[in-house]
Amino acid sequence: MRRFLYLISPVIIKQNFFKDLNDVLASRKVKYFQLRLKRHSDIKVVNIAYKVKAITKKYNVKLIINDSPQLAKKINADGCHLGQSDGSIKDARLLLKSNKIIGITCHGSKKLILDALKEKPNYLALGSFFKSKLKPGAKKARKNLIKWSKKRTSLPIVAIGGINNKNYKTLRNLGVNYLAISSYIWNNPRLKPKQAIKKLK
Repeated sequence: MRRFLYLISPVIIKQNFFKDLNDVLASRKVKYFQLRLKRHSDIKVVNIAYKVKAITKKYNVKLIINDSPQLAKKINADGCHLGQSDGSIKDARLLLKSNKIIGITCHGSKKLILDALKEKPNYLALGSFFKSKLKPGAKKARKNLIKWSKKRTSLPIVAIGGINNKNYKTLRNLGVNYLAISSYIWNNPRLKPKQAIKKLK
C-alpha cells in the first residue's frame, strides 16, 4: 500500500499520545510525521522527539521537526519543515546533512512556490484548502494551484488545512502526493486516533 499521509502532531502531548502514535503508524499509511510543538520549550521538544523517533523508526516513517533545523540536527531527525519566517532553505541545508529532508510552506501563493523552487526543497506544502482547526486564521488556497504547481515541478506536493475523511478524496483526485492531517486524528470528537485513520483509504 502506498503511504499517502503526512501526519502532524497534536499541539500538546498528553499521556496516551505515544500509544496512540504507535497505533496510528501501524496502519502503514503515514510517510512523514511532523513534530510541531510551539507551546513547549526546546528541552521538552527534544525529550519528546527521542521517544517519537523510536516509534517512527519502527514503522519506517520519516520524522520531521517543525520550524527548527537546529533541533532537527540535535536529535538527528530525518529533516525539518520551514514556515515562511523560519529562515531559508539554503541555511537549513548548510546546517543539516545533504540527505536530510527540507520542506517548506508556500500557502496559496504562486510567487512563494517559484521562490522556493529556486532553493531546491524536498517537498512543497500548499494550503489551507479547507477551514483548519490547527490554523483557524489561515488563508484559503485555490484548488487549481495544485495543477499549476505540478506543471512546474516534480517535487512532492503536500496539501494542508482542515483535511478529514469527508474531503480528502477531492485533493487526492487533484493529484497531491501527500495529505497533511492533524486535528482529524488527534482531536476527533467521535473517533479515537486508531479508528480515525482507518477511514482514510
